[in-house]
Amino acid sequence: MFKTHKVGRDDSWEGVIVNKSRGMLDGSNMYHFVEIRIADDEPVKVRISRRLWKSVAVGDRIVKRPGADPAKG
Repeated sequence: MFKTHKVGRDDSWEGVIVNKSRGMLDGSNMYHFVEIRIADDEPVKVRISRRLWKSVAVGDRIVKRPGADPAKG
């Protein structure tokens, strides 16, 4: 089981990608998600940009700093 987390501008986290997915939740826009394992917690599902989604793979590290968008780390 995982929880969905909307990334806020002031959030800060770092983790490893365990799964990638995408979908048309509203029927007209494509949304890109990654499941991230942060430390020893359960995976967290986070929405990211298409550009970042295309550049990462399962096993890659992703970092989110306060005031910035998630980035490959």
